[in-house]
Amino acid sequence: TGWPRILSRYAHLAEHPAPEILVADLASPELETALFDHGPLDELDSLLHVAGMVELAPVADIGINPMLDTLMVNLVGPTALTGWALPALRAARGTAVFVNSTAALHAQAGWASYRASKTGLRAVADVLRAEESTNGVRVTTVLPGRTATPMQQRVREQEEGTYEPSEYLDPATVAASIVSVLDLPRDATMPELILRPAPRD
Repeated sequence: TGWPRILSRYAHLAEHPAPEILVADLASPELETALFDHGPLDELDSLLHVAGMVELAPVADIGINPMLDTLMVNLVGPTALTGWALPALRAARGTAVFVNSTAALHAQAGWASYRASKTGLRAVADVLRAEESTNGVRVTTVLPGRTATPMQQRVREQEEGTYEPSEYLDPATVAASIVSVLDLPRDATMPELILRPAPRD
């Protein structure tokens, strides 16, 4: 029931020639099969990994299924998607951007499953960068701090704290940083970009 609402967000893609929307569930074990059934892409200028989920719990209470869901959406799914898209990225000498989190940089109580997934995703990006540099594929990890999104609002509910959007990064700022990575001249690469909320006056 949620797919029409999700797809409506991308209605502006109709402004571009022959847009194609592929809907896939990153949490599904059948993701790889769905990608294989879709077939390969010819060329791909950029691949942006922006999906993510977080469920806070101490290690003692995580549970196998919630941990697996987080790892699938935040780590396994993006890795499988990257492998499928890699020939097209090579053909276009494209850029892969992994939107990660500063949570991957430090330990915080209750964040074990999320941090494990994001630390793993950072490692995948590092390895991909080492493997694909000679093929002209650039790989960047963007690590934003807390950002004013619905996911952050849910996090604050889980933390039993108040949600104050003015204290967090604006999503438009994070988006602009990603665009700057994609627009970087070909004589340079940006392995990582860390963004944190700036003090407000």
